[in-house]
Amino acid sequence: MPSFFLNDTCTDRADFDLAARKTASVLAEFGVGEDTVIAVLMRNDVFCMEIVEACRLLGARYALLNWHATASEIAHILDDSGALALVGHSDLLAGLDHNELPPVPLLCVPTPSEIGTSYGLEGHEALPEGTTDLVARRSDAAPHTGDPLRFRGMFAYTSGSTGRPKGIRRNTDPNAPDSYQVYAGLARDMLGAGPGDKLLVAAPLYHSAPHALATFALASGYMDLVILPKFDPVAFLDMLAHHKVTHVYIVPTMMVRLLKLPQEVRESYDLSALRFAVSTGSPWPTEVKTAMINWLGPIFYESYGASELGFMTLISSEEAIRKPGSVGKILTGGSIKILDDDGHELPTGEVGTIYVHLPLFGDFAYTNAEGSLVDQRVAGHATVGDVGYLDEEGYLFISDRKKDMIISGGANIFPAEIEAELIKMPEVLDCAVFGAPDPEFGEQIVAAVQCAEGHTVTLEEVRTFLTERLARFKLPKKLDLHAELPREDSGKIFKKRLRDPYWEDRKTSV
Repeated sequence: MPSFFLNDTCTDRADFDLAARKTASVLAEFGVGEDTVIAVLMRNDVFCMEIVEACRLLGARYALLNWHATASEIAHILDDSGALALVGHSDLLAGLDHNELPPVPLLCVPTPSEIGTSYGLEGHEALPEGTTDLVARRSDAAPHTGDPLRFRGMFAYTSGSTGRPKGIRRNTDPNAPDSYQVYAGLARDMLGAGPGDKLLVAAPLYHSAPHALATFALASGYMDLVILPKFDPVAFLDMLAHHKVTHVYIVPTMMVRLLKLPQEVRESYDLSALRFAVSTGSPWPTEVKTAMINWLGPIFYESYGASELGFMTLISSEEAIRKPGSVGKILTGGSIKILDDDGHELPTGEVGTIYVHLPLFGDFAYTNAEGSLVDQRVAGHATVGDVGYLDEEGYLFISDRKKDMIISGGANIFPAEIEAELIKMPEVLDCAVFGAPDPEFGEQIVAAVQCAEGHTVTLEEVRTFLTERLARFKLPKKLDLHAELPREDSGKIFKKRLRDPYWEDRKTSV
């Protein structure tokens, strides 16, 4: 029987299922039922997956909140989603001004010691005033006895980079396949998993991709799930070896930190059980991918995905070597169209907006959406604003997000292309490229750089390094040096924080 682990602490499936049924009974006391919503403010914890299972039993949706969010940001999502309750770890609920939140029940889960140790928290188990002890209520509750209802899944919210976050409501079609069964099938067909396999997740479960993969393991009924409270390169390797993990979710920033460990440290761990590692969410530099393959073998897969549309493509290590820069082909049953701004399909090799049809994950709708979404759907295909092209074999290449595109002197410039080259500079540890106002050209290119320890760079050195790699009009005109670039725990950069100061006194951001 599969088990769930928070670091080394084990919960077997029978105890997990009983706890989830008791949690479902408690949630039902607060009005949670079919097609209702609860919000969850938790760090990585097995209890988070218990909430997922409890919501499946009740047919409810769950909005997993970024625990970096402010009280006002959380309040917006509580209002927008119509959440009937907020479930949270004690340290996170204690850090909120409850007066800023709408009047919903606050159901508190004592922060586990494993999480307290990982984050250096003190007094993390104390329950804040005005909250209900969910664990105590659960221990006294009778288990929910009904069969699971239709799995509504995660009620994700966009990052809000262009305004207030929009809710992404999935699984709205009662005639579509139940996504829990779809997830069980993907554990088998996408991950190639079987009985006895173990998945490790160290990225935040509030992000769609790591959460979906964790739910694959849950839905499979046979995979162990190992959850780390946060990513630390040595702890990550230790857990991979200790649990003999077979499957792992890993993003490029994690890989870079792993590769920076001394070789003797990396080679001291037995990772021979590992056979499938998948990445999604941010560009994967070719040299990083090559280094990881050289270390652990051709076990790495990259997927292009979005909260709205799910996992869309997959590419193996062997394919990635043959097709450097590609994110693979569309999953079985789907199709991709590359369209221009007038909705016309573009020929092979030409860059345009990516539209995807993938019935496997069903349709979606937004809450709090401004303006018409007509342009987001064309001929049964939908887009989230990404830009790219297809090659002659149907492999997809992502150029950038359209919202990140820089228009300078009438030329379209994609930051991801510049970032992919700049990160190769030995003195550069991390980088981000964005557009800032320019009185002559409309926008100018700004490179934000975090230097490797003991190094620094100048704008002239950056431009010289890039001159042989990029066209001159793509070279940065300004360099911002940072002690550390702002990144989410998932690895995605908070580019808006870098860009906003340049635009704050302007009426438009383009």
